[in-house]
This record gives sequence, C-alpha cells and structure tokens, in this order.
Amino acid sequence: MNIPAELKYTKDHEWVKIDGDIATVGITDFAQGELGDIVYVEVDTLDETLDREAIFGTVEAVKTVSDLFSPLSGEIVEFNEALEDEPEQVNSDPYGAGWMVKIKFTNEDEINDLLSADAYKEIIGG
Repeated sequence: MNIPAELKYTKDHEWVKIDGDIATVGITDFAQGELGDIVYVEVDTLDETLDREAIFGTVEAVKTVSDLFSPLSGEIVEFNEALEDEPEQVNSDPYGAGWMVKIKFTNEDEINDLLSADAYKEIIGG
C-alpha cells in the first residue's frame, strides 16, 4: 500500500498536498483499491467556496458512487479535467495524474487537523 509520508490525509481517505495556499486533493491508494475500477469523476463545485467536510464532488466506480469531501475550507480553483476522459488515472496513479481538485484554502489552522501518513495507516489497519 502506497502512503507517501510527505502528504496529509483525511479519515475520508483523501490525500492533501500543501503548496503555499493551494491544496491539491485526491483519493488515496487504499480508497481507489476499495472502490475498484473508477469510471467517472464529477466535480461541479469549481469556483465555489466550500467549508471543510462539504461535498465537492463524487467518484463513480463500477459498483458504487462515493462522495468526495473537502479536507479544508476554501475555493475550488482547479479541477483535473484529464479525469473527464481518463478517470482510470485515479486507479493507476492516485497521487500523481489522478489528483482531483486544487483548493485555495482560507484557514491554515485546519491543516493541523489533517492526519499524518502514520496516523492514516493506523486508520486503515496498515
């Protein structure tokens, strides 16, 4: 199981990469494995400002649809449009080409509430 140490995580199985005031967000290797083959990623919150834990989109796999929760409060400033044509990138490269959105976050203190790689491993029994 791939859980990069330099990223932050949520209990909802999302990863967060902080770069200045921008957070890149996707789902973890564990999550994509649990979902199975991903066939569609929908994000209809582009340019909207959301509170932490608000739903920013959905990911659809062959057998299920799962909500995506914003790990930080802020504006959804970018959606990975490549996923419209190749949603399977979430399966093949969840921490790279499979990223989902970029958030311009507004409350830096919320970063402290995110999980470390070790804390996330504990949640998933790793």
